[in-house]
Amino acid sequence: MAPSAVCMEPDNLLTPKEKNKLRKPVVEKMRRDRINSSIEQLKLLLEKEFQRHQPNSKLEKADILEMTVSYLKQQSQLQMKGSFHKSSHFDFRDGYSRCLQEAFHFLSLHKVRTETQTKLLSHFQK
Repeated sequence: MAPSAVCMEPDNLLTPKEKNKLRKPVVEKMRRDRINSSIEQLKLLLEKEFQRHQPNSKLEKADILEMTVSYLKQQSQLQMKGSFHKSSHFDFRDGYSRCLQEAFHFLSLHKVRTETQTKLLSHFQK
């Protein structure tokens, strides 16, 4: 069998469909490379977390993704608990301050000061 000469057509003679056919494997390889790179970065970022759960095992890509999702959910829940605790603490302080202001305002409306009013005002000022 005689070797056949492969005749490459110049780029401008290819139809758009043919160009897409040639480009598709290259684009697909680039996409897979991006995915693999991102999974490797996740693995490096969460390496300590992975070692806690599965110490001496080779992780598959699906394992890395599942453990990352689990870790992020856990962190999100911890963050929400922390922010709820902080916001409720600030809400309490704001409410307490407003209550004190109202009490001072109410007690200052009465001209006659009783011993109880005086004690209450001094207690609030502490």
